[in-house]
Amino acid sequence: MSNDENFAAAYREHYWAVSRYVARRLDGRSSDVEEVVAEVFTVAWRRRSDLPPSPLPWLYGVARHCLANAVRGYGRRRRLLDRIGNDESAHGRQVLDSPDSASPGDWVHEALARLSPADQEVLRLTAWEELGVDEVAVALGCGTRAAAMRLHRARRRLRAEIDRMDITVAGGAASPCRDTPKEHGHG
Repeated sequence: MSNDENFAAAYREHYWAVSRYVARRLDGRSSDVEEVVAEVFTVAWRRRSDLPPSPLPWLYGVARHCLANAVRGYGRRRRLLDRIGNDESAHGRQVLDSPDSASPGDWVHEALARLSPADQEVLRLTAWEELGVDEVAVALGCGTRAAAMRLHRARRRLRAEIDRMDITVAGGAASPCRDTPKEHGHG
């Protein structure tokens, strides 16, 4: 197949997987998702001669870079809005969560959010994108052994964060218990 045909096949086969990858990292901001996905496939088109036989992990790597650029751009726009005083709180549109608005499993996302962006990404690639270590290595642009080590360390750090949160299980649902200190008795 030609480079153009390879690109077209990769686009047809992986468009929705790349869209889901981006959407999960942008918390569903649909217009932003479409913009980043378009950038991913623009880069893929320009580099279509570089497309590997299994392009999805490579596309995830491109998406990581496009997301990083987009997030930097959002930060610049946010700082500009803050400087000119056009933020939500200045106009009384601040949204407050109710105490019971947490959904089951939020504690997992809270623990994940406490990790470094690098740890979050390696865990998301394996859990959300269901990539194996070899594919994670391609997406991260590192060797297989390095990817395996990053995954191992990230899992260990996630477990430590969950342990620090003192998760209690009541009625089949887990929730963080922040009111009482964890007891470390022996016996």
